[in-house]
Amino acid sequence: MGKAEEKVRAYLEKIKKENPKINAVLHINENAIKEAAQIDKKPKKGRLYGYIFGIKSNINVKGLVCNCASKTLENYKATYDATVIKKIKAEDGVIIGMLNCDEFACGSSGETSAFGPCQNPNAPGLIPGGSSSGSAAAVAAGFCDVSLGSDTGGSIRNPASHCGVVGVKPSYGLVSRYGLIDLSMSLDQIGPLANNVSDVSLVLDVIKGRDEKDTITFSSDKIKIESLNKITLGILKAKGVDKKIQKLIDEKVETIKQKLNWPTSEITINYIDLAVQTYYPLVYTEFFSATRRFDGRKYGKKIESACGKEVLRRILGGSEITKAEFKGAYYQKALDVKELIKEEFEKVFNKVDCIIMPTVPTLPWKIGQGESMKPEEIYTADALTIPANLAEVCAISIPAGKVEKIPVGLQIICAKGKDSQMLSIADKIENLINPN
Repeated sequence: MGKAEEKVRAYLEKIKKENPKINAVLHINENAIKEAAQIDKKPKKGRLYGYIFGIKSNINVKGLVCNCASKTLENYKATYDATVIKKIKAEDGVIIGMLNCDEFACGSSGETSAFGPCQNPNAPGLIPGGSSSGSAAAVAAGFCDVSLGSDTGGSIRNPASHCGVVGVKPSYGLVSRYGLIDLSMSLDQIGPLANNVSDVSLVLDVIKGRDEKDTITFSSDKIKIESLNKITLGILKAKGVDKKIQKLIDEKVETIKQKLNWPTSEITINYIDLAVQTYYPLVYTEFFSATRRFDGRKYGKKIESACGKEVLRRILGGSEITKAEFKGAYYQKALDVKELIKEEFEKVFNKVDCIIMPTVPTLPWKIGQGESMKPEEIYTADALTIPANLAEVCAISIPAGKVEKIPVGLQIICAKGKDSQMLSIADKIENLINPN
């Protein structure tokens, strides 16, 4: 038995035993063993040989159920491969199954899935974060080597932080979104989650690149971990961060300064406190527009009659914002502020190489507690991750340690197109603060 088949069999065994409790995997690829065995026989292997992938259930994988964790598309089987999936298969990566998420990626806790929330493997009973909840939980639970998620306002980094794994939101346009059932076209990016920075770097290099099927994509140099000269760290102190989380991040920054001798500079970004208010009009409007195809005629059920509360809230919000009497005023205003935030980040990156801050301002809450929370309270979970999406820059969350035995992520943000630099900084910091 070859390496790929052996790994697939071991992961399938683990999923069978432990997934009923974790609920990270929604559907297994029934052909995974066969596909792995065929790859093992190939004389020349691709760059992802031996890597086993889990895929968020809003990315199309031909022949697998792609239901966005919604009753709307409950039994919908994808008829084609997303560009990122084609690239993974071309390099001999094996897809083991489809992963749980917030319904249609609407949420930041993992609680809005129509098929039940998934558990946080590193903090049982607490939310794994969202919307790519299954993507982070599957890696943390040891169900796959790497997973793919999508990040609209922190949906990869937020669960990566809570589950204690590495999660990357690439620069806007670095990775094709063709085949992603998107939440918000002006913000979404597909990115990898794994247990270490070198694995996400390899996968990002495979899935990146220009795609004629996605007009915002651009070509880039090879994504790789490079040796670094002196890096200037921009330290951003945000409002509303749990004191214990801030203390942990401050301690890690102190270690980085001392051990690597990197200078730091405290920075401020104007309009950043408007990020959440800017983000939601964009998301509501673009999500409303994207959901008009789920009318129950071509595939699935009519979304309004099959979806959950949070999805309906966003559809109704988008419907209101796009009414003729507002003439797109809210959407336009949000786009204007998005541009201001983008310019602010550009100014900051003229002075520093990267920004360091916590990934999520609070510790994860108990599963089910989201039911009694106000939407505004839930939305603030993404307050520190949303700015990177609005500014179109790249960002990563790496494990920084634990607070009250719960994983906490450190977020590193670099300028648009500086993904290799960001990963190189993350790799250096990872080796320093998580040497295992």
